[in-house]
Amino acid sequence: MNDSDVNLRDWIGRERVQHDQITAAPLAGLSSTLDRDDPAPQLGDVLPACWHWLFFLPRIRTDALAADGHAIQGGFMPPTGLPRRMWAGSRVTFAHAPRVGDEVQRVSRIADVTEKHGASGRLVFVTVHHEIHTPRGLAIEEAQDLVYREVPKANGGASPVSPDVPEAMFSRVIRPDPVLLFRYSALTFNSHRIHYDRPYVTNVEGYPGLLVHGPLIATLLLDLLRRETGDATVSSFTFKAQRPLFDTAAFSIHGRAESTTHFSLWALDADGQRAVQASATIA
Repeated sequence: MNDSDVNLRDWIGRERVQHDQITAAPLAGLSSTLDRDDPAPQLGDVLPACWHWLFFLPRIRTDALAADGHAIQGGFMPPTGLPRRMWAGSRVTFAHAPRVGDEVQRVSRIADVTEKHGASGRLVFVTVHHEIHTPRGLAIEEAQDLVYREVPKANGGASPVSPDVPEAMFSRVIRPDPVLLFRYSALTFNSHRIHYDRPYVTNVEGYPGLLVHGPLIATLLLDLLRRETGDATVSSFTFKAQRPLFDTAAFSIHGRAESTTHFSLWALDADGQRAVQASATIA
């Protein structure tokens, strides 16, 4: 779409309200996907940080999906007319954790839409603000950044990233095979074909392999912190994607304590380039 008479900034301020219930099955599924040995979730158990991404899922009819597996643009999200969509990052604060059994509400609002033109072509940045409420009040606030872009010309690879990284205090190696990506797509009801359809992602969107979900990388970083700190309560979390990761090679995740409550977290690709930068504060 994106006809000349469409002003994308008209979407700023649009709101959507969704309702859901925190149930145990998705939590057990993600625990298994992350190779955790957690006990079966019970009524009243708290939701780990950012596991709220397992809820308020995009249950869209199949005939309302675009060719890439995403919802056709122009409803809640603005009609950018651009073929590539990526979750570029989030800034999340946690007032309290939702619990298994909670009836929850999410109020989403388009906070900003910005169009830019650069070396890689036309870009549209959309910021969506979410508020999640439990019976105990406002639980989570999140500003989510999405970027829409053109398919780059041949040989137009990702821009270089500075290789300098701090010394890690704790790390893991992740091997993102198609099974891991499929399981996370299934848990989040994510039908975006870049995560599971190799012919599509290589032939249509021009990527070298299946893309690892941005929120999956963020979840892995928080899981790394969780293993290190023994389930400490996370009060805030920020992540920013800097370059994509694919299923064609293993990547590594790292963390270090900057103080007793603040941690830096990051992911490196197989070449040692920083792919995701994050930070977390614990209570």
